Amino acid sequence: MICVVSGGVGAARFLRGAQHAIAHNKLMTIVNTGDDTLMHGLSISPDLDTVTYTVSESIDPERGWGLANETFVTMENLARFTAVRPTQSLAGESWFGLGNRDLATHFYRTTRLAEGATLAEVTAEITQAFDIPFRILPMTNEHVSTMVTLVDGSEISFQEYFVKLRHSVAIQSVRFAGITDATALGLDDMRTADAVIIAPSNPIVSIGPMRALKDFDATLAARRDTVVAISPIVAGAALKGPADHMMSELGHEPSVVGIARLYAPIASTLVIDTADEHLISAVEREGMRCVATDTIMKTAEISATLTRTCLSVIGVAT
Repeated sequence: MICVVSGGVGAARFLRGAQHAIAHNKLMTIVNTGDDTLMHGLSISPDLDTVTYTVSESIDPERGWGLANETFVTMENLARFTAVRPTQSLAGESWFGLGNRDLATHFYRTTRLAEGATLAEVTAEITQAFDIPFRILPMTNEHVSTMVTLVDGSEISFQEYFVKLRHSVAIQSVRFAGITDATALGLDDMRTADAVIIAPSNPIVSIGPMRALKDFDATLAARRDTVVAISPIVAGAALKGPADHMMSELGHEPSVVGIARLYAPIASTLVIDTADEHLISAVEREGMRCVATDTIMKTAEISATLTRTCLSVIGVAT
């Protein structure tokens, strides 16, 4: 069995191809829920949904999130309430776009959670409805919130930073509210898997919340020789999202070398893009084996090849 540790868009694109390289009954993924949020009374799990929509070929290919052929009539009609909303009220906010088709997923999740189902149970039901052929597991059933402190000292939720402010402001720290009360899911899967692959995701706010869970890092460190990480940084920049400047603002080098320093305690191998091939020696000096290949996953075929490369370098057959 192969276990993939996943964030959002990059991980989703990796899994889209991984399912063609690995038998479905031998593939599973643990997904970040630190950026889960509550909007308009609805429980929203952005990374879980991005993985589900991408793997099922339901994703909007241009936006990289939400469903294809989406409309936003409901969000557009919230504008009529702008003038009457009290200053401190959250009612009618429209900065977090929820498509009309996408709302069905959130309606279902919210009601099932209110009925007492766990997030893992609801996720299994949603992924079955989307005909996902392998297991997708949230990192925990408990609510964990990624909180970002800006340089002015104010603290906001990750979704406010990422969506409302379009990650355009500098930060000074990140914390994971609720992490001490959360129990990690999938630890036994990581212990018994033939290999663990850390998908190309933001190391701070996508992989970071999972690593902050009790025993998560220790589980990976104990089997470090068969843990492979894929760098989300290519030629000093993130392909999507704020990983590069978040790393820089928090004191990490925004390069594959910086990624190696973050992952060296838990992974033996770092897979980087050919654009960074000249940094192989620098990565290896950080204590990791390094392999360069095409990591820009424009197609499912490239993702499948990347999967095979990750496994072959540690001697695991697909």
